[in-house]
Amino acid sequence: MKAIILAAGKGSRMKELTLELPKPMLKVKNKPILEWIIRGLQEKAHVDHFCIVVGYRAEKIMDYFQEGQSLGVKIDYRFQKIQDGTGKAPLLARDLVQDEPFFLSYGDILLEDPLQYGLMARGYKGDGLVGLTQGEDLSKGGAVFIDSLCRVTGIIEKPQKPELLKEAFYNAGIYILSPKIFGYMESLPLSPRGEYELTDALRLLSQEGKLFGFILSGRCVDVRDPQTLGMLNG
Repeated sequence: MKAIILAAGKGSRMKELTLELPKPMLKVKNKPILEWIIRGLQEKAHVDHFCIVVGYRAEKIMDYFQEGQSLGVKIDYRFQKIQDGTGKAPLLARDLVQDEPFFLSYGDILLEDPLQYGLMARGYKGDGLVGLTQGEDLSKGGAVFIDSLCRVTGIIEKPQKPELLKEAFYNAGIYILSPKIFGYMESLPLSPRGEYELTDALRLLSQEGKLFGFILSGRCVDVRDPQTLGMLNG
């Protein structure tokens, strides 16, 4: 299985920490966040071919990982020239994925237990899995609803009143998706925020009834700000 990692953004909430580095290159326990993700996918889910979508300070990522030799994997790069959201960025790697299911991860998401990558790979079904977790602030991400068969029945991005969504799970930002998702990405309109939203494409895919939630064990950390980074390095 291959993996696409979205690592084009600056990470403006990191303030001066990302003046010279893109957020995925900030270090946790002496390794870049992005390296933890690649190692976890390679060691636990046997992913050996990665495509990293780069943009801001792309050279920092490319100089560090090069073609993946030091990690025993193959790495290709695609450039997201315009920072217009995550909804269409994976299309840049469509030629590498071709017709096989693939992992998709944001470049700032860390799993406490990387074994979850392997469990997701073994649990893949339908047209995709959405990694889910609990105990997170839904207003900072996506609220995902599933039925008794774990089929995704609804997705709300950054809900205004998360306290009313007691049965919702937090979208962890880690997926395994069928290439069918690309068709929905191609036709996405801009969201009210003026971006192409990945969750909009997922919502459309879920309407076919073949997108499933996968509840992750252990902590899943969105390294969104200096406080979170400091906690991980504490």
